[in-house]
Amino acid sequence: MQDIEIQNNIINLVQKSGWMPLHIQRIAESGSARRYYRIHTETGSIIGAFNDNAEENEAFFYLCNHFESNGFHVPKLLGISTDRTCYLQSDFGDDTLFSRMQSALSTGGFNETITELYKKALHDLVDFQISGHKGLDYSKTYPTPCFDRKSILDDLNYFKYYFVKPHAEITFNELRLDADFDHFADFILEARNTFFMYRDFQSRNIMIDNGFPCYIDFQGGRQGPLQYDVVSLLYQVKAQMSQDLRYTLIEYYKSVVSQHLDLDTLQFDRYLPAFVYLRLMQVLGAYGFRGLIQKKAHFIESIPFALREIKKHAKRHPLQDLPELISVINQLNKLDDRYLNNIHPLNKLTVTINSFSYRKGYPDDFSGNGGGFVFDCRALPNPGREERFKTMTGRDWPVIEFMNEKPQTHVFFNHCKAVVEQSVNNYTERHFRNLIVSFGCTGGQHRSVFFAQSLYEWLKKDHPEICIKLHHIEQKINEEYGE
Repeated sequence: MQDIEIQNNIINLVQKSGWMPLHIQRIAESGSARRYYRIHTETGSIIGAFNDNAEENEAFFYLCNHFESNGFHVPKLLGISTDRTCYLQSDFGDDTLFSRMQSALSTGGFNETITELYKKALHDLVDFQISGHKGLDYSKTYPTPCFDRKSILDDLNYFKYYFVKPHAEITFNELRLDADFDHFADFILEARNTFFMYRDFQSRNIMIDNGFPCYIDFQGGRQGPLQYDVVSLLYQVKAQMSQDLRYTLIEYYKSVVSQHLDLDTLQFDRYLPAFVYLRLMQVLGAYGFRGLIQKKAHFIESIPFALREIKKHAKRHPLQDLPELISVINQLNKLDDRYLNNIHPLNKLTVTINSFSYRKGYPDDFSGNGGGFVFDCRALPNPGREERFKTMTGRDWPVIEFMNEKPQTHVFFNHCKAVVEQSVNNYTERHFRNLIVSFGCTGGQHRSVFFAQSLYEWLKKDHPEICIKLHHIEQKINEEYGE
């Protein structure tokens, strides 16, 4: 359905529900296919939503009413269309625990205020899991009433099909990996699962309204274990939470749970490391699908954080008796050059400069922004045609002198600097985080290397406030500035 048609349907629903809409604006999409809109009325703002999956909507309506009737801080349903695809809910604003956490990271890391918000969220999580479970009809949840073997294998296969398989560097025997997945699922299923499982309890889904956490996006909830939701919050990879703080918050969570349940009987700690593996593999699968396949930028940006986290976890809690899965996780090291070397500092523009060979194809863009400037150097004098330069690159002084002697070099480079300068200034003002500039020539050895290196040195001098990454792809040379 076209966006304008959806907006018209939502406006009609707002009017039928007794409000006069003054303005409607689309809210940025997340990982789902649902579309959200903020509608401004004479008495305040409300949220309109569209989702053509009516069955999922029904689960949300049921859970929303159930939790609201129990006093939980969840949206209030304000109107539902007759076809059940559009609905209205109360507006908690734009302030999220995620945005608070990101702001804290950019100014020194987790502080007492953020830590207290996490504790409030964990306290509320216990209410969802234990009190919210009481009287809940799981036959009305979507897409399944419980976190069963199929749910676990779906998460593991998400990882296999959308993250492992797209990376040819990782080799594995699929039959043996599937067998390890079955054994891994056997262990996960031992954990007690007679609680409400939120399923996506993470900081983007926790709104901060008047200082209190409020909760959205629980339509995938079902009956399940306690550990999964705790891991979802505390191992959210872009939070970059220290392990010491995680341990502190886990102990706090367990102290709240112990007011309701016997922790020794639960064996919470026995199963927790396995749930960390499960959640990290699931999110890597999601990042692969939403990022590498659907090209959504913030999912691609999250890949290096998830890789770093699962590698750290593997050192703390090595898997046992799952040889093929162990092999796959160990092989994630092969992706370091592609991802871990491309973690960008928070709230800082990073300009990535490449030199490449047109014969080998354009450089990959792992920012998710679809690319950037590509300058073709093949119309310029070619040092590669002279025997004395055959074994040199554009970083060698004789080649640099050769290029600088040509008037065409300076005309070309001045044009390049002008357009890059405009974008650097504009992107910095708008708090954008990525700009890619690539120089290509026939072999990726002389001209492209010369100009990429020249731009790198110029940006370091004229824009010391930004981060710069330089990749001479054919020469396998990398430099960084401003990290």
